[in-house]
Amino acid sequence: MAEEKNLTKEKKHRNRPDLKNFGQEMVKPGDNTRYLRHALACWDLPPLDLDDDEAVAGRVRWYFEHCADDDMKPTVTGLANALGVRRQTLLKWANGERRAENSDRGVLIKRAYEALAELWEDYMLNGKVNPVSGIFLGKNHFGYTDKQEVTLRPGQMEEAPPTPAELEEKYADIIVDEVTQSDP
Repeated sequence: MAEEKNLTKEKKHRNRPDLKNFGQEMVKPGDNTRYLRHALACWDLPPLDLDDDEAVAGRVRWYFEHCADDDMKPTVTGLANALGVRRQTLLKWANGERRAENSDRGVLIKRAYEALAELWEDYMLNGKVNPVSGIFLGKNHFGYTDKQEVTLRPGQMEEAPPTPAELEEKYADIIVDEVTQSDP
């Protein structure tokens, strides 16, 4: 009788206990359900007349109260979902773009957006948001950047640049003039 070969490749198990619950490190049982139910509340809302400033104001207030009732952090996307618009539309409204000339919606949305920014800052300052996540949110929703701008103008240098002799003296201990090798 011929010996049978096992043609299936044995799965290698990584010895990485740190990856055992990857993506679920801070999640307690029931958290995902809680987040989902919170988001689905906006799904069930009736369509909103976006030309009715009072209706929009009522929906904004409802969203913030809904977050307070559920003990959840309000988000830009959550507010947009409550209004039935995309977050990009919400940002346009916050920046002054209007659906109608006689609408106060821009002022209302700007106030709501500023409330979200204030909450984000409070969460960041009080350690209630992971710093990496907080930086991401600040850049993507509230216009923060990581750049430092330096403007140099001719004639503004406070001191003259170093001379070659000064540079040579400064870096003398790390400069190698020539490498010599002896012949065998």
